[in-house]
Amino acid sequence: MREFFALCWRVSYRHLSIYRQDLFANMAPTLIDPIMFIVAFGLGLGSYVGSVENRNYMHYMAPGLAVTTALFTAFFETSYGFYVRMKYERIYDAVLTTPVGVDELIGGEFLWVGIKGAIMSTGVSFVMLAFGLVHPNYLFLIPFLGFCIAIACGSLGFIASSMVNNINQFQTVYALLISPLFFFSGVFYPIEKLPKIAQFFSSLSPLYHGVKIGQQVLWGGHIAHVLSFNAPILLCMCLVLAIFAYKKIRPIIYL
Repeated sequence: MREFFALCWRVSYRHLSIYRQDLFANMAPTLIDPIMFIVAFGLGLGSYVGSVENRNYMHYMAPGLAVTTALFTAFFETSYGFYVRMKYERIYDAVLTTPVGVDELIGGEFLWVGIKGAIMSTGVSFVMLAFGLVHPNYLFLIPFLGFCIAIACGSLGFIASSMVNNINQFQTVYALLISPLFFFSGVFYPIEKLPKIAQFFSSLSPLYHGVKIGQQVLWGGHIAHVLSFNAPILLCMCLVLAIFAYKKIRPIIYL
């Protein structure tokens, strides 16, 4: 088991080494996009919107934008990134000639996605903190939350990678799956205001539960409820999606 995790880390460290070679260019879009949402919607639309759950609109959006960073980070890494490494660069063919086996390879991919999601969510949270939009009391929980969201949402990217016939088809997955997850997860308005059927489908999203947790964590609210209700659901979704993704991508890595 110790050797398994050591080899998984080797795979993750390989990705980290490549990523940090152009660190600013890689991180800038992830950090800047939430700021643009805050400026465009918070200052613009927010001036026309009254308080949302007793908070001004910028304060309401900030936690959701911080944690949804893990969604985009994970999906693009496990869809475009994974697909390019597998089909075009043939990185995995080379990796599998080393002591790393397919299980360690997949484990390393999941570990890298989780770490990346944790780092990005935490980074955006600190940016929001600098703007005075979030509360620092429970900020230490954000890396764990970002990791879980990244694993769950990254699993969707892996599943998509196992099903697409070419790289252009990820655009369809993004339009039909990732965008709805983003817009119907409670980031921009309370889901409770939607029709019951929409609330039901939103509750099936791991991002919805991640946003619920992130809001209470970064608002400095009462976190006992979300940790006892939403957190176990998110963890179960992580496990189920990760197992399903593993079963889907394991055969195609050999192709």
